[in-house]
Amino acid sequence: MQASFILLCLALAPVVLAKKFAEEEKPAWAKKDIRDYSEADLERLLDQWDEDEEPLEPDELPEHLRPQPKIDLSNLDSKNPEDLLKVSKKGRTLMTFVSVTGNPTREEGETITKLWQTSLWNNHIQAERYMVDDNRAIFLFKDGGHAWEAKDFLVEQDRCKGVSIENKEYPGIHVKDEL
Repeated sequence: MQASFILLCLALAPVVLAKKFAEEEKPAWAKKDIRDYSEADLERLLDQWDEDEEPLEPDELPEHLRPQPKIDLSNLDSKNPEDLLKVSKKGRTLMTFVSVTGNPTREEGETITKLWQTSLWNNHIQAERYMVDDNRAIFLFKDGGHAWEAKDFLVEQDRCKGVSIENKEYPGIHVKDEL
């Protein structure tokens, strides 16, 4: 008897203790029909939903909310701006444009850039590849610090016309042979 009474009390406790707004206590946005919610109302609802959640770890946050990496300027050569760029892009997404020499077909351009992408992956440099034109591709690096290592590899390839990182062009070393 006593055990059933305790179980009944435990079962009813969440119902009794649950907070329920009276109709006049609700904020104006909460009285609306859900089909009439604006983006701001949905944002408030999401904030209310997330208010008791534990904050995410920095590496789990979306990239735009992650804290900027700390840059130690004492270890950098002030005469080499590439080192500063490389350190500032570490942990950030970075796009690099890569061009193929000659006038390749779409399939030939895809084959060449896919080979380069595979070589980078084999060297533990993760890059996603997207063809923009028959002779041009975007290499997307999740860690922008790897883009300069990839650039060093790519400009040495026979069919690499050039690499563009942060609007700076790096010509392929074999392009001079074609001129």
